[in-house]
Order: sequence, then structure tokens, then C-alpha cells
Amino acid sequence: MGVGFFGSLMVAAGIAYAMVGVPQMADTAKAQNNVYYWADGTQMVATGGETNRQIINYADIPKSMRYAVMSAENKTFESDKGVDPMGIARAVFNMAKGGETQGGSTITQQYVKNAMLDDQSQTVSRKLKELFVSIKVGQTVNKETIMAGYLNTAYYGRGAYGIQAAARTYFDKNASDLSPSQTAFLASVLKGATYFDPAGAPEIDPVNATREKNTKRAKERWAWILGEEVKDGRLSATDRDKYLKAGFPHLQSPRSNAQLGGQIGYLVDLAKAYVINNSNGNISADDLQKGGYEIHTTFDRKKVNELEAAVKKVRKESIKPDQRDKDKYVQFGGASVNPKTGAIEAIYGGADATKHFTNNADVTGAQVGSTFKPFVLAAAFKYGVKDPDQSSDQPESARTIVSPKSLYSGKNKLKIKNYDGTVWTDKEGKEWLQTNDGGASYNPPSYQIDLREAMRESVNSAYVQLGMDVGLDKVKESALSAGLLENSFASANYPSFSLGTSDPSAIRMAGAYATFATSGQQNDPFSVSSVDLKGDTIYRHESKPKRAFDPKVADNVTDVLKTVVDKGTGTAAKLPGRDVAGKTGTTDGNKSAWFVGYTKQLSTAITMYRMDDNENSKNRKFLEMYGTGGQEKIHGASFPAQIWHDYMAKAMSGQPYESFETPESIGKVVGATPSPTPTPTVSSSPSSSPTASPTPSQSSTGPSPSTTQSCSKWDWNCSTGGATGGTNGGTTDGGTSSSPSPTESTANGNSRGNGNGGLFGGTG
Repeated sequence: MGVGFFGSLMVAAGIAYAMVGVPQMADTAKAQNNVYYWADGTQMVATGGETNRQIINYADIPKSMRYAVMSAENKTFESDKGVDPMGIARAVFNMAKGGETQGGSTITQQYVKNAMLDDQSQTVSRKLKELFVSIKVGQTVNKETIMAGYLNTAYYGRGAYGIQAAARTYFDKNASDLSPSQTAFLASVLKGATYFDPAGAPEIDPVNATREKNTKRAKERWAWILGEEVKDGRLSATDRDKYLKAGFPHLQSPRSNAQLGGQIGYLVDLAKAYVINNSNGNISADDLQKGGYEIHTTFDRKKVNELEAAVKKVRKESIKPDQRDKDKYVQFGGASVNPKTGAIEAIYGGADATKHFTNNADVTGAQVGSTFKPFVLAAAFKYGVKDPDQSSDQPESARTIVSPKSLYSGKNKLKIKNYDGTVWTDKEGKEWLQTNDGGASYNPPSYQIDLREAMRESVNSAYVQLGMDVGLDKVKESALSAGLLENSFASANYPSFSLGTSDPSAIRMAGAYATFATSGQQNDPFSVSSVDLKGDTIYRHESKPKRAFDPKVADNVTDVLKTVVDKGTGTAAKLPGRDVAGKTGTTDGNKSAWFVGYTKQLSTAITMYRMDDNENSKNRKFLEMYGTGGQEKIHGASFPAQIWHDYMAKAMSGQPYESFETPESIGKVVGATPSPTPTPTVSSSPSSSPTASPTPSQSSTGPSPSTTQSCSKWDWNCSTGGATGGTNGGTTDGGTSSSPSPTESTANGNSRGNGNGGLFGGTG
């Protein structure tokens, strides 16, 4: 009876063996991380797949790792058929009686269990299948494939699957660089990381998986494996003694596995989003989740670290949240773009990607303020203004390209006019009276100021009227051409549009200013140069530069912005011995401040704002910065320009000097009136001697406003009074009085120009 029963089992086993095939590698066993690389080709981080695994070739697995697992688990691996015949008989007999199966005692059996079976249930049928697959694999698959498959799929603890992930997790090195001592340790944790990882696993077994007990077990098994390798002729006694004398290998702290801390998480998120959105559907979010991709980014590790250091320096020296309430919730963001290619070389997303809610280098909702004015100037150089000598019903083609010497009014509370010369009013008939920072007026009694000086001093009234004369649609087109995105724009139906009520990201602002640095050639910012999968390049970035502006236009904008840094509001950004162009920006209610500037080689945008970044906060909104950092008001010329300067000084160190192009003469002077001084100078301006943080002094506002006097479009001597109680008409650098308008929107800190800065004239 017993013999017959056993014979029947063997017949059944033979039939089962004949019926099973060698299955394909299970998807779950192939799941692995994506590896992100710095621009110089060195590894940044391996992350982002559903499993912390990077599959490597057999040749990249050190011999010492193969020897260690053979000596510890399967001494006859190189010569056996993948199974233990007596073990098979015992397993079949036990299963027939309803007992437990024998565990995967050979490397082949463990490989099959780990790598080739999606079904890990404990049923008899699954266990039989595993057994017979192991037999067939042992006879049909070569040893190198089995060994590589086992070591690439085994679990080593700390979330690491596979030898490469384990090497990074425990030793922060590639598997190919592991020493025999280190591989002996990794072979030890293969017995069960819960009880052999020295860090312990008290959350799983508080009694037996303590740090002390696990460390003791790990050290004993490590030494035992080294001894077994000597017995098996795979390691010399001399080398074993050397490793024992040196002691147990040093392991990284488990906390060091938070690889996405600091700036890394922001960089990874940016690159991941870029791949998904720019691979023409060839790489989806689901594909990235499966892992296995090698993503080569444009990020320069040195610049990323330098940008972070510049922000930390300002925080340490000036931002004291434990001393000042207005220093709480301060946020900084930044981005650097290579003008010649569009490559994003550095970003600052916030204090720590594992703790901070948003990437401050990306879209935050922070308005850009007066850093938008260069797009107004570019539009005036590109499209021109309506010819002032023509009647109001002339076709739009009757335009005059302006010169930087063109004259506009620098008077505070200037009554803003439409493109056709009529007074602008909102749908309720209220006029717009544009204020300047601190209520300052420029160059009385004529109040004329040329566009270069108006940019240098960031005069709102001049640039709001210029935007209206060009046409806000043309200003928008100019910003789009430079590289800003449609979805970042506020409504272009309000005069304040020219003062930066829009909220593009720091990345896009750096990229748009880079268009001026390249004499009008626009490159979209990008963060990934190529993506590889299984050794093949499946995506490669191709630059597609576009001609946004004629060189004459872009170079003249640069020349004007160079004046801002040389002797205007941006002097804090000077880099001795280098050409620098840039612009400061401060927004309505002092809720954000910017500095955006560039050299020929690098364009960088820095933003600062206050917002409670608690992810669970229901009412996230921009907060005022009056008093932040101990300053009466935060200007773009203060902390943002300081960060820009400190970072760019290091980023440009050692780079060759490249001067900006000498601009060709452009346009004609408009707005001139007979005057003994055709080139006006600023008197009683906000800052006759610009400093890093200018504090304007209010000048005379001239005669009292008149509600009946009719003014010629170009006669800036004419009174600019409006409806009684006319209010702030905009934003930036700063476009507000020291006391924000009580009607100001506070729902989210971004009023998109619809009521920004108060009512459009009238008493409110």
C-alpha cells in the first residue's frame, strides 16, 4: 500500500513536471526604481518606482556577494540541479499528508519564489507549482541568470529590493564597489532583515527584534559567513582575519534613506513631471511607477547647493521667526536657466521637500510685480504705441516704435488713459489713478521722465500708461513670446496688468528674462535631457529655439535693465567685472517681492513671500511682509536681490566674461514737449542715491487735482486729477501706500487685477 501510494505520487509528480513551463519574470519582481542623474552624469537618487530596486547585470554583481550567499545558503549551487532530490521527496510526501512544505532551501528555489511567481498564496497547488518550476528552472536556465535574478529580487530590509538598492541603502555605494566584508553583511540580512538588520525592528517584534539583539545576531552571522567562505575556498584566511580585525562594517543610519529631503524631492518632482508631459505619451505616470528608467536631468549639483546656501544665509542672518511674528511663514523660491539652451540648472523649492507643501520654484500664486515691466518695454519696442500725431480713429497699424528716451509722466496719482486717448474707467465708471511707491512724483513741474529712468526707479505711472498706449493685448503677446505661459496671466483688461498682477513661476520668469540675454532667441525651460530604459534612449530633448524678439528689441531691453543694476533699484545685485541686467519687483500689500536678473550665461529669478505652508491649512493665503526681517517693507532690492547676488557670485565664479550686445538705436522719442532741459533728471525721487533697499521720500504732488480740466494725451503738464478720492491703481515696487487699501482682496492674496490695489477711483 505504502509503495503503491508513493509510486502514484511520483507518477503524478512526473505529469506535473511535464505540464509546467518556465514562466516569464513576474512584473512585481521586475519593478524597480527610477535612477535620476545630475547634469554631469553622476547619480542623484534612485526613487520613484513602486519598489526600491534597480536591476543590474550579473557582471556588476561582485564575486564576493555571489560567494557569500553560496557559502551561507547553497554550497553546491554551481554544480547542483537547483533542487535537493531528497528534499523534493520529503516535500511531496508532506504535502500529500497535508503537512507543511519544505522551504526554498536552494538559491534556485528562492529565485523562483521571489522572482517568478506572482501568486504567493500558501495553497498546496501554489507550493506544488513552485516546486516543479524550480526543478525545470534548475535544468533549463543557466546559473548566471539564476544568481543575478535571485540577488536582484531578494529583500534586504529597509525597503530595499535587490543588491544595488541594498548597497545604496546600507553603504551609499554601487553594488560593484562593495567589499567582501560588506557583502558578507548583506548575505546575513537575506536570512531575514527583521532579525538581522542592526537597526532593529521593534515595531514588528518589540521583544526579539530590538537593536541590541539584532546587532548581536548580525555580527555573529557576518563572522560565520566569512568563516564559511574560508572553508569553501572562496576567501583566504588572511583576508578573513583582516576583515574581522577591522570590525563590523559601518552602516548608514536608516534615517538617511529619506533621500528626497532638502532640494532632491523638488528636483525629482520637476523632472518626473517634465518626462510625463514631454515624452509624447511614450512615458506615462504608470510607466514611471513601474520604474527602471534612467532619467538624465539638467540640474547642476554645485549650483543647486549654492542657491540653497544663499537662501540659508539670509534666513540665518535676518529671518527670526522666534523673535518676530512677521518672520513666520517666510518662503523663498528660485530658479536658474541657461539662456543659450533653456536648461534649468538649479532651483530652490523650499526648506525641505519632505516637509514643505509646495515647490516654490514652480507656480505658487505669488504675483511678480514690477519684474513684469520689461515685457511692457519690449512690447513698446516691438509693436510701438499708437501714433500720437494721428487721430483717435486711425487704424492700429498707425504705430510708432518708441525709444528708451521717450518721455512719460512720473506723477503720482496719474489719471490713466486708454489706447485711444480717452480716460480709462471700469464698468462702474470709476477712473484709475496710478500711484507710485511712497506716493512719490518725479521731475516737477513737468513730471516728464524717460523710459530708461522710469525703469531704473521703477516708476509705476509711466509704465502703466505705456502699457495702455501699446495695448495690453500687445503687452500680453510680448510676455508670451518671451516664454511666460497663458495660464499664469491675470486679466489683461485692467491697467495694473502692466505692473505684474500675473503669477508665473520663478522657472518661467528666469526663462523669459533669458530671452533678453540671448538677443531675443527664446528657449523653453527644460529639466530632462534624456531618458534611458534597458540601455536604450527612449527620449532625448531637442531644443527648438524661437525668435521672440528682433535682436534690436531684446538688446535695448537688456541695456535698460543693465541701468537698473548699475545705478537703480537693483544695485544690490551688482557683480563686479560682469555685465548684469535685472529688475526688482514688489507687489500690492507687500505680499511678494522678486529679483530677476541675468548675465549672458545664466538667468536667475528669486521670489519671497509669506504663506502658511501647512498642507492641512484650509485658508492658505499670502500675508503682508511689512516688518519682515526687521525691515519696514520688503522690496525686491532687499533679500531677493541679496540672495541673487550671493548665489550668482558663486555660480559665475570661474566663468569667462561675456558682455551684452551693444544695442542698435531703436524707435523715436515720443512725449517730448518744448523744454530747456530735453533730457530730464529725477528730482525729489524716491532714491537719488540708490541703495540695496531704497526708501523713497515723497515729493511734491503738484497742484490740486481738477475734475474738469481736459488734458492732451501727451501733455504731462496738465493736471491729472480725477474723481474725488481716487485710489491706488496698481502694484509693484511698490505700487501701494504704506497702509494697504481696506478693500484689498485677502481671500488668496492674488486678486488678478480685479480690484487690485483698491477701487478704480471714486471714494469707495
